[in-house]
Amino acid sequence: MSGSTTLERTPQRTPQRTPRGSGNARRVTLPAPSRNGVIATTLLLALLAAALWSFRGVGLSFEQMVRGTEYAGSFLARTVPFVWPTVGETLWLCALTLAIVFCGTALAAAISIPVAYLAARNTAPSRASGVLGRFLGVTTRAAPDAIMAMIFALIIGQGALAGVLALGIHSIGMISKLTADAIEQIDDGPVRALRATGAGKSQQFWGAVWPQILPAYIAIVLHRADINLRVSVILGFVGVAGLGQELSIAMQTLNYRAAMPFAIIIFVLCVAFEIASALIRRSLLGAQPAGRSIAHRLVRRWTPDPAYRAADSRRADAQLRLGRAGRVPWTPDRVRLAALIWGAAAVLAASIVIAGTQGSSFANFWQNLGIAVGRLWPPALAQEKWGEVAVALLETVQIAFAATLFAVVFSLLIGTLAARNVAPNPAVRGTARFLLVVIRGLPELLLALFFIILTGLGPGAAVLALGIGGVGLLGKLVADSLEEVNPGPERALTAVGAGRTQVFAGATFPQAVPAFIGHTLYLLDTNIRSATVLGIVGGGGIGYMLSAAARINQHELLFLLLCVLVIVFAVEGLSSWLRRLLS
Repeated sequence: MSGSTTLERTPQRTPQRTPRGSGNARRVTLPAPSRNGVIATTLLLALLAAALWSFRGVGLSFEQMVRGTEYAGSFLARTVPFVWPTVGETLWLCALTLAIVFCGTALAAAISIPVAYLAARNTAPSRASGVLGRFLGVTTRAAPDAIMAMIFALIIGQGALAGVLALGIHSIGMISKLTADAIEQIDDGPVRALRATGAGKSQQFWGAVWPQILPAYIAIVLHRADINLRVSVILGFVGVAGLGQELSIAMQTLNYRAAMPFAIIIFVLCVAFEIASALIRRSLLGAQPAGRSIAHRLVRRWTPDPAYRAADSRRADAQLRLGRAGRVPWTPDRVRLAALIWGAAAVLAASIVIAGTQGSSFANFWQNLGIAVGRLWPPALAQEKWGEVAVALLETVQIAFAATLFAVVFSLLIGTLAARNVAPNPAVRGTARFLLVVIRGLPELLLALFFIILTGLGPGAAVLALGIGGVGLLGKLVADSLEEVNPGPERALTAVGAGRTQVFAGATFPQAVPAFIGHTLYLLDTNIRSATVLGIVGGGGIGYMLSAAARINQHELLFLLLCVLVIVFAVEGLSSWLRRLLS
């Protein structure tokens, strides 16, 4: 019909679903793993396999540990009643031990400044000097301090000076490395300002670089002094005078009633030294100690909040305004700093005098050096001992890997419960933190001697000592790494109803894995050197052969020392390469 309007319904298209497997389906593709990631994962799996194989190879079993606990009662019965040294003897041995530690640390602190200057990228005069600085740091850090003490004892005789040189040279590696890291992180503005005024390299360093790194440098030196105090105990077993030597004599003569008091004195001295170190850092740097150790907890309880320094600054400003022109007033900060500087100088002078009372000296150094070089060079080893040395080196590596695996397993358990954002309640977290504090307070040498008595000579005692000692260090680092993760992913999973375990597995732990791997590699580096040293006191491995060679055949000593250095450099190079792949 004309004029009519016809409405036509346009059919609507309904969306059609693409069947599964069709080529038009949109696929979500994951990024391909990087080459560095594949290599790093392969190396980590290889290291895990080596650790499992090592733990089996050292012959340590659960039955052996249970059997050792049965001997603990009889051993403790043989240690009581304690035979304490006299007060005068105790004070003298403590003073002598601290004198060796102070002199060695001061020697390392002085030499580490130019080494760090050469090693830091932003202060090294040339590429060759940078390589030289890093080489010096790695070399001094790689050589075990107990072995160096043996060599110095051949040159200058047994006594305090051999321990000072061993501690000093070995400490250069750590202090220079951390100081070089601090130099590389400074603000370049003051350096550029001095350079623009025509200042030379030396003026730029002391005028712009040194003031910025001084707080970090002080903290590094104090931390190293604390480590050296613990190491000095081990040096006593190779002839260095002090508390360690008296403990060694008591242990070798099976006089446990006299040995236990020396072990207790060493523990108390370590805690007291850490308290003093924390107080010095707090006074110089104005920062309350944040550690979880016994010493840091006591310092926080005994001293007020560091906000008092703000009041001191206000009083200092007022005194500056009221002071006479051209004269710097004696503010509380200046008084404390001057007292610490002069006190440190007095302590160092007294330490030099005390250490000088021992038998070793530089009187006939060059003559003795020629004799020692003749005894050491050339390095030689009888062909029939090659197999024995290879087995001992392998056992040392196995001890380090097995102890690291032991520490990793228990650190994950205890460290996780010690983390504030993971622990189910404050009581569990406090218990875990307290356990880590107690473990860190026990020197590894004392643990090794205790386990040697319970389980006998061999690598099992060294694995238990290094493993338990590693739990104290690695457990704290695990807890700190878990507490420092980004809370955003944790809150996101909690918001969608995830439980505590799901939040930990999906958000907390994955973020902390890179830091945990780095800490584990650092512990492995440390355990390689410590396994060598513990072998000297009967913990198995190459250490016993080193100790015997130092007394009988020094040509073998140098050969074995070079073998140890090769192993240490190889493990440290592997760890550094793996860290770069993961970064």
